[in-house]
Amino acid sequence: TVQLVESGGGSVQAAGSLTLSCAASGDTDRVACMAWFRQAPEKEREVVAVFSSDGISTHYTDSVKGRFAISRDFANNTLDLRMNSLKPEDTAIYFCAAKLRNGRLSNPNPIDYWGQGTQVTVSS
Repeated sequence: TVQLVESGGGSVQAAGSLTLSCAASGDTDRVACMAWFRQAPEKEREVVAVFSSDGISTHYTDSVKGRFAISRDFANNTLDLRMNSLKPEDTAIYFCAAKLRNGRLSNPNPIDYWGQGTQVTVSS
């Protein structure tokens, strides 16, 4: 099994920046794709950014392209999400996710492991 622990959430004003981090532990050798999802109040959970196991391929949902950057440290089993130019509509609980197979980066579901989530609140 794989455990995922997120950190780095908080409150920020619009146009500000935050960096989320996810630490993976357990059977990390089995992990292929890792991703960040988010869920806003009364909305479905959506994929934000994905990082493949090949160390190169990434995918971003259109609304965050050019503002967010996903990075992955394979040696330390961490996944980061740098978020710039934040907007109120980015307010959500952000979840770290891991899959045991790569699949389609644009839709990494189904996910095998989830973190507990971290709240990001952007005020206008």
